[in-house]
Amino acid sequence: MKKGKDLLAALQPRLGIDFGRVINDASAHPDGDDTAFLSGGFETAMRTPAMPGAFESIARLTKLFGGHVWIVSKCGERIEERTQQWLVHNDFWNKTGMSPANARFCRKRPDKVVHCKRLGITHFVDDRRDVLGHMRGEVDHLYLFGPQKFAAPDWVTATPTWRDVELAVIEGTAVAPRPPATLRCH
Repeated sequence: MKKGKDLLAALQPRLGIDFGRVINDASAHPDGDDTAFLSGGFETAMRTPAMPGAFESIARLTKLFGGHVWIVSKCGERIEERTQQWLVHNDFWNKTGMSPANARFCRKRPDKVVHCKRLGITHFVDDRRDVLGHMRGEVDHLYLFGPQKFAAPDWVTATPTWRDVELAVIEGTAVAPRPPATLRCH
């Protein structure tokens, strides 16, 4: 089965993206930090902004990856429902071109790699080094998102902003636009 998945990944790279502090910028919530999204009421949670540039970059990456882009997030049932509500409330699916069917949730961070393996994810964006550590050796291209307290290890690509993510993913994928080949006559 692994051989089939390797062939699938070679034919079609696939992108996975974490939600909290990667798509959703709970730390910039008008009412305070991410506790407003996690424990505030519905209206309070819906006022949580997106990360700057997230929707625009994800829309371009969704086109680049031919729609093979998934949200893979760790949360409990209540926050899973709140996340789904936020995505709809902010018109995420329409603005990015992603399919609402491309959202996966798990209850433990190490389980994100299970989803990645099942989906054949080749590129993954997360703000937590420990999560990316679980994916090491399973996902080819790992991107550590946002400002970090410590330098990124050499097995991830540091991507402080969504523009950095987009550039790094394009550089690290076979689906990047390539200039037409030129013929040389000698």
